This record gives sequence, structure tokens and C-alpha cells, in this order.
Amino acid sequence: MDTKNVIFSGVGGQGILLASDVLADVALRANWDVKKSEVHGMSQRGGSVISQVRFGEKIYSPLIARHQADVIVAFEKLESLRYLDYLKPDGLVILNDYEIVPESIQYEKIPYPHDARSICLQKTHRVIVENFTKMAVQLGNVKVLNITMLGTLSNALPIPEEIWLESIKARVPARFLELNLKAFQQGKTIHPEEAVEV
Repeated sequence: MDTKNVIFSGVGGQGILLASDVLADVALRANWDVKKSEVHGMSQRGGSVISQVRFGEKIYSPLIARHQADVIVAFEKLESLRYLDYLKPDGLVILNDYEIVPESIQYEKIPYPHDARSICLQKTHRVIVENFTKMAVQLGNVKVLNITMLGTLSNALPIPEEIWLESIKARVPARFLELNLKAFQQGKTIHPEEAVEV
């Protein structure tokens, strides 16, 4: 298997770090070498969060170079664009159709990129757009947004489902496990083959 490079981007409080922890753990359980990095600065105040996960036969650096990401899992529209330059030309964007407008944009009256989908399609023809936040709310708790998106991501990576389930069971508190497993299965109903084509 070639090295896989995955970027998680979003806003503090959306569960990005847990999502990247689960992917790193899943890759380890699948016997791949794994490196992970994250930047979460002012994440507790709703700031930008990014985490990068790389796995394969042998990984020397945790950082993904520009134009080398296989997948960007974007938890928010603006955050899908912030790291779009890192995506491979044929890479996959899993985009949460959800907006959190930063105060800086409101204050400086900068236009918010409401049509992030079209901008992503200028970079790749493989874009999945779903309101994963709404799906999580319908499941009963918006906090399972991250596991829902992992379910969709799992369809794009060569790792058996049972390994994903093992990792979720190991990392999610028992009282929330059933809900998170439902969220993962809900996310799995969305496949990369359903990505928007130009």
C-alpha cells in the first residue's frame, strides 16, 4: 500500500482531535507505521484546528506536503478551503455542509465562502458534501459529528471495518459507545463513489 495522507480541519469543539486519534489508532491496529501532528492554538475559543495523519510501510515525517493529501475531512466550509492546496489533484474532500463564521470575517466584513463546494471542485472532481452536523443531531447528539464523518472516511481507506469498530470501542466512554457506533454506521452509508463529478 502506498502512504496515505489525511488532513482533518475544522473549528475547536467539533471533535477533530478525537477523529485523528481514532484514525491513527486504526492504522496502528492494521500494522501500519503512523505519524500524526496537530495544531489547535485557540481551539477552545472556536479557532481553527488541523490534524494530519500519515500511515504506510514507513513514515518519516508527520507533516503532509502540499499537493500530497489523499483526503481532506473538513468539519466546516471555510476550513475545507484553508488547506485545499494540500490536496492531490485526484484527492477526496469530505465536506461538512455547515458554516461557523469567524468573528474576524464578521468584523472586517470579508465575504464568507458559502459556495465552498464549487471552490473545492476547482481542485478535484471528488467532493462529498453532506450536512454531517444535521445527521449527528438527528442521531441524538451533535458531538458524534466526528465519528459520523469517520464512517464516511472509512469507505475511502483500505482498512477493515472491524478494526475501526475496535478503535472506537477502545476510545469512546462506555455510556456513549452505542450512539457512536450508530454514528459510524450512519457515516458509512455515504461512499466516495457518490462524490460530486464535474
